[in-house]
Amino acid sequence: MSTRAMLRYVAKLRHAHSHLRLECRHISSRQKKGKHEGEEENGPEKLQSLVYNPSAYYQNKVERSVLLRDASVLDEEKEAGSPAVVSAVFRQPGNPYTVSSSRCLSSAKNMLLGLALNGEAAGKRNKPVKNPKGNKLDVKVDTRAFQRCRPEYSSFTHDVSRRPAVLHIKEALLLLHKVTLIKGNMEPSDITSLLCELGRVAPEQTVVVRGDTCFYMLLRHTMESLPSFTHTQLLEILQSFLALELSPSHAVLGQLESEFARRAGVMELRQLLLAADLWRSLRCSVPQYLERLGDVISQHFGQMGPPELVQFMYVLGESRYCPASLLPPLEVLLMRHLDRLKGEELVTVCLGLFKSQSSLSEGAVRRLVDRTLAVIEHVSDFGLVNVMKLMRFSHLDHVPWLEAMANEVPRRAPQMGVQGLMHVALACSALHYRDDRILLSVAQHLPQKASHYRSKDAAKLLWAFGTLGIVPGQYTSLYSGLTEVLRERQAEFQRFPEHLLTALLGLAFAGEFPHDLLSLALSPTFVRQASQLQKMELKKDLFTLDGTVGIELPGWTGPRLSPPLREEVTKQLWDYAQSDVCLKLEVVEAESMLKELLGGEAFVCKRMILPHMRSIDLEVHLDPSDKPLSLTSDPLVGSPASDEGSCGPLGWEAGHVGVNLTDDLLAQLTHAKNTLLQPSACPARCPNLCPVEPQGERGGILSVGVDLSDDPWHTLTKRKGLSPAVGQVPSRPARRRLAIQVTNRNHYCYRTRQLLGFHAMKRRQLELEGYGVVELPYWEWLPLLRRARVEKLAYLHCKIFSSLEAAKRTCCSCFSGIYERETHSINPPVGLLQPGLAVTSVTGSLPSQVSCQQQKERREEKRTQFGQKY
Repeated sequence: MSTRAMLRYVAKLRHAHSHLRLECRHISSRQKKGKHEGEEENGPEKLQSLVYNPSAYYQNKVERSVLLRDASVLDEEKEAGSPAVVSAVFRQPGNPYTVSSSRCLSSAKNMLLGLALNGEAAGKRNKPVKNPKGNKLDVKVDTRAFQRCRPEYSSFTHDVSRRPAVLHIKEALLLLHKVTLIKGNMEPSDITSLLCELGRVAPEQTVVVRGDTCFYMLLRHTMESLPSFTHTQLLEILQSFLALELSPSHAVLGQLESEFARRAGVMELRQLLLAADLWRSLRCSVPQYLERLGDVISQHFGQMGPPELVQFMYVLGESRYCPASLLPPLEVLLMRHLDRLKGEELVTVCLGLFKSQSSLSEGAVRRLVDRTLAVIEHVSDFGLVNVMKLMRFSHLDHVPWLEAMANEVPRRAPQMGVQGLMHVALACSALHYRDDRILLSVAQHLPQKASHYRSKDAAKLLWAFGTLGIVPGQYTSLYSGLTEVLRERQAEFQRFPEHLLTALLGLAFAGEFPHDLLSLALSPTFVRQASQLQKMELKKDLFTLDGTVGIELPGWTGPRLSPPLREEVTKQLWDYAQSDVCLKLEVVEAESMLKELLGGEAFVCKRMILPHMRSIDLEVHLDPSDKPLSLTSDPLVGSPASDEGSCGPLGWEAGHVGVNLTDDLLAQLTHAKNTLLQPSACPARCPNLCPVEPQGERGGILSVGVDLSDDPWHTLTKRKGLSPAVGQVPSRPARRRLAIQVTNRNHYCYRTRQLLGFHAMKRRQLELEGYGVVELPYWEWLPLLRRARVEKLAYLHCKIFSSLEAAKRTCCSCFSGIYERETHSINPPVGLLQPGLAVTSVTGSLPSQVSCQQQKERREEKRTQFGQKY
């Protein structure tokens, strides 16, 4: 009887089991049609039985949309650096088979399975920050377009367009179910085959596969068998993970990277490049593999053709990594294949160099841009921007390319995105190159894409236009539109405070001061946040912004920087100036000549008049009769009080009178030989220098000539205010302050005399502070460094004691001959010199009256004296 009872019991169990299967299928079919039943109608036994039916893992349309939304959240978290949170739909009911089988595993195997199960949360990430509405790429660009230039790329790159036939989700889940039936370790070939089959699942269904418990078991088997896979199998597994959209933070990928790094030394070139491309497509950070790739790639340089070279440059750029030891051989290889590269390949090389921050020699970069210019008609808009990025990084003034941009940018601007237009304008500002044809086309097409801005785009556009001196009235609604974008993107400044400071400085260059944004930037909270980033540049920008507000907004009632922070930045800026700007030859020589001209060290101070503008000036004070006054300055802001050039309390009469009148100096002034020492020498013909009454308010030495009957030094230092032939002198302030600036090329737009925005703002603020600005432009002062001392003194006298307008007219004509002879050494801006003008006054015929040997001896003597003094 017991046997019959047992058989009847088994028959009942079989019948119940088949009934449960049919019921589960019925529930699944109803779920497909969107019909849901409450959980209270399904007992726990029924829910547990769903594990045995793969179709139970299907979701209806509503649930599938939830899954897809969760997958997109995970992708956003991967980009934003946040922890992945598994949604409730990923949590599967208990699987008795999985539990029982896992108990039979060793502790090490259980640990591997745990890593796989918790792989989605393996990375240390922060909470994602959602992008603002409309903040997206307005124009899609294909960054891998170069891979379509040659068929060879298909053997070592991942082609997303070549996706195999789609595998139905039912078949995929049945394949996963087979994993539970395998006892012991799986063969590497079986694992590879299963993963490759699963990689054929439709993209919208991959989230279902990744959430299956059997998939984690398959990953466990993969991690256990890593050393047994061949190179080809490992690459196929990596491709399947890419097709399944595995999270970049998954633990199995970390193990896989270590295995690839271990094998890098024995892999082929194309296998190395394919692995790097797959890692890039997975958006994984793989520093270990890239380091090994950099070590072993040199042994494959002989096998590199144009496609392999371009792909390797692309990998270096996307990984932001390039060892310095690779640059010399890469440059040689690039120059060897340069003429064989196509347009999109050339711009890919440019982008790779820019992203990896790799500097080739100037000649190599120039040849690269030359070659790209030759095929510019085959270069995409995205490629055009890549070349501009490389030129900005390399500081390459490739004039033919920039001139070509004046035609290409207006033609391409309507279909270019905001980011592309931003990079064009930013490159022009970095190169100090102003071409209104380029800037106008950029400005005209920006307002149409206002909904697609990032705060970074608006900030750098404002900086670029402000640096190049574009005034608000020149392009209608440019500054106001970009300022409004900043207000819309204000939340982004919490993560990127530098963007707000960059934008406000660009606005300040143009004389625009939005009070609400300034109050935000100078608020204690924002200052504290920016200071915590430990970036000195942010403190400098805050200091510049604070000082600008104090001068240009006298009625400002908003927040300001604290005095300790201002003192800290001031000291750091002055320390840097003492080690760099103050030691430049043109500054040292100007300071020395001014002290000699004005009568001593007490009358010239080299200091930072406006510390927040990060540069020094030579300060001189004059009384109403244009006599130098002794001055002192604060040593904390650049006073040379502690140096040998300190400003002391000496008066004009008590100090050094000036130049010693020697026979040699008199001979130079009169263009004659020394008659006192050589009375028998043939007298040289003295030029006829007739005194001319000055036309302006104050005549300069170079505008009126030299009266040789007077004391020569008195003639050099005489002033219009002391002349009895002039009428009543108008009233002047008690003390006239001059800021003498020694400029260089970096202060001006390329090949023009237009000051850049930062330096124009400094002059504006000096004038607001009551200073008269006297400029020693580099195209005038640098050639004089090799001239005689008397010429320098005469030039400085002209600059200081003449009206600014008279000085500009006179000095340009007086010294044009000198500048023409020195053009080869300083390369002055085009159009600055006026050839053909006669040289007049003291320096007019000095060079022609002295033999070449005498000039050489005097230059050597001056060089020796200058070296001993400094």
